[in-house]
Amino acid sequence: MTEQNEAQDSEKTASLNFLENIIEEDIKSGKNNSEVHTRFPPEPNGYLHIGHAKSICLNFGLAKKYSAPCNLRFDDTNPAKEDQEYVDSIKKDVQWLGFQWAGDIKYTSDYFDQLYQWALKLIKEGKAYVDHQTSEQIAEQKGEPTIAGTESPYRNTSVEENLAEFEKMRTGVYPDGACVLRAKIDMASPNMHMRDPIMYRIINKEHHRTGNKWCIYPMYDYAHGQSDYLEGITHSICTLEFEVHRPLYEWFLDQVYSAGHRPRQYEFARLNLSYTVMSKRKLLQLVTEGHVTGWDDPRMPTISGLRRRGYTPESIRRFCETIGVARRENIIDVALLEFSVRDHLNKIAPRVMAVLDPIKVVIDNYPDGKTEYVTIENNPEDLSTGNREVPFGKEVYIERDDFMEDAPKKFFRLRPGSEVRLKGAYIIKAESVVKDADGNITEIHCSYDADSLSGTGSEASMRKVKGTLHWVPVKEAVSAEVRLYDRLFNDEAPDGHKDHDFKEYLNPSSLTVINDAKMEPSIKKFKAGDSMQFQRIGYFCVDPDSTENKMVFNRTVGLKDSWAKEQKKA
Repeated sequence: MTEQNEAQDSEKTASLNFLENIIEEDIKSGKNNSEVHTRFPPEPNGYLHIGHAKSICLNFGLAKKYSAPCNLRFDDTNPAKEDQEYVDSIKKDVQWLGFQWAGDIKYTSDYFDQLYQWALKLIKEGKAYVDHQTSEQIAEQKGEPTIAGTESPYRNTSVEENLAEFEKMRTGVYPDGACVLRAKIDMASPNMHMRDPIMYRIINKEHHRTGNKWCIYPMYDYAHGQSDYLEGITHSICTLEFEVHRPLYEWFLDQVYSAGHRPRQYEFARLNLSYTVMSKRKLLQLVTEGHVTGWDDPRMPTISGLRRRGYTPESIRRFCETIGVARRENIIDVALLEFSVRDHLNKIAPRVMAVLDPIKVVIDNYPDGKTEYVTIENNPEDLSTGNREVPFGKEVYIERDDFMEDAPKKFFRLRPGSEVRLKGAYIIKAESVVKDADGNITEIHCSYDADSLSGTGSEASMRKVKGTLHWVPVKEAVSAEVRLYDRLFNDEAPDGHKDHDFKEYLNPSSLTVINDAKMEPSIKKFKAGDSMQFQRIGYFCVDPDSTENKMVFNRTVGLKDSWAKEQKKA
């Protein structure tokens, strides 16, 4: 190899993450016939969240890079917690993120018969036994990492008796929790997972796929590697907490492996996000206790919640690419996720004008009854999207805080005697105000410069003023509901306080509802899921709750780029 080739190989290796380096070496060495086959194995006991999105992007992304298959396999081994609703949502999430699994969807329940036969094999070889102790007794006898455990009194039961007892477990003789099947490995191992782990437990509940055929179900540690083996998986990629499970993964494979592709487990650091809870158990608690409206509440970190809030699959994939793949746990600032969606929406989202807290402006010298149409670009970041026509008349709405009667010097919006430009239209000057009995301003009366229409190309149209305001025509305004979502928690690590319940850190201002916002009429063309930028306000999307009579919008993210600003400071 020449020095140039060596340098190129070195540069290529440096640009790869550690998993890609492993795969490159495996391909080079001919391991598993130089083939690559990954899988994504969610448990259908809840909705997927942003942490799962990272795993999806990693497993399917590696498969795409190496022109390899990636299986979608549901770890459906606990019918007490699983539901077809979760299966359907997970399938939708994977496809929405832009990925497609290889062949038919796989289920661990597809392998229940084979897993049962392998369990019988281990019993016959004296490597598994039925234990009638309680879960508390088993846990106590396991001891501590530095102190050897105590053997179960059932550990040396005869093969014949264990086969008979396992058959009773399978046929429903025993109730839930009466006994378990344990692997006989090493009660003195420093790895607690190797101290005679449980292989099967009794769950007398109908399974959503196998019905009532089984009342014994395999544990994940037993089913994981075996399912990988049966599917020909080569690289079984898990999050870092499974690193200590790897010796058990290998031990179970040793008992059944005969030929073909042998999977190997690799671990990467899971995604930890600031101001966010990632535990499915805690997310379920938020749903069942009514702190949110459901799994797809736009404040939830679930993929369905992010989708409903207006996040795009491109922005999530970009976020996962940006944070990379590491072996060490760290916490990612949620502002980076917000930056990713803001950056993408800035390029693709059409602009519209919406006024969330409207106050009426009356242009006194504008002709009564006249309506004209002004031309405004749809997206200044993408001029190919063209322009739209917005009606303009004597009365318009502006934001209440865009006018200040007693304004400071650097207030460049509307104030008595000052001029501003209405976006795409005319320059107006505040002349007087109308107030109610309580002294609240109800109307602002202005005059306009008839020769200042934006975009006419005349000398007057080029006249500069310091402020430009968005507006909505009163006559053609569309009323809508706007939901202003903020972070669900007001603490950076809501589940990181041992002496406090994570729900103590729920943000009471995580949702503000505006019932009568005013929109320009072009808003009617948008449908559920469509994104747009409310000019000078932020990025929004149409919520599925919208009806023909009332549109509902969710705030996706504000215009302020806090993450980028922090990076510049650093």
